[in-house]
Amino acid sequence: MSNYSAIEKNRNKFLSFVLIFIISLTIAKVNAACDSPQHKAFDFWLGEWQVTTPTGKVAGTNTIVKEYKDCVLREKYNTPTGYSGESFNTYDAGRKIWHQTWVDNANTLLLLEGGLKDGKMVLEGETTAADGQISKHRISWTANDDGSVRQFWQTTNVKGEWETAFDGIYTKM
Repeated sequence: MSNYSAIEKNRNKFLSFVLIFIISLTIAKVNAACDSPQHKAFDFWLGEWQVTTPTGKVAGTNTIVKEYKDCVLREKYNTPTGYSGESFNTYDAGRKIWHQTWVDNANTLLLLEGGLKDGKMVLEGETTAADGQISKHRISWTANDDGSVRQFWQTTNVKGEWETAFDGIYTKM
């Protein structure tokens, strides 16, 4: 074997080692990208839930899981009446804010943003109806001492006054 071949072989080994090292560092960084306390602030909502109204009536079931290397909370909601929808929730570290995109089988698109306020996850946004009417939305999720979660959703009416759209208790199934 010529000296050139030996040098080339060692160079290739070295470059392979460097490439593997860089890839390992990149993977480690990606895996740790959503590991901060801010990224875990909504983890209390993770699980399989039965959702009931304050009177105890079953409103539906909800499954919230982490996906995409624990960077996204994905919600899948179903009701006994056939209504269903899902949301994708993520912490935007650059803007230091939580974001939710909700879509459903009633053709709703709801974009919400916010964060922790007084121990609650509070997200707000607005929708525009086909007639141009704008409604504001404010949804809060509160972790209760018994392990349940309360979701309290308010919207504005045509006068701009806040009204309760939904009040639900999530209980682990």
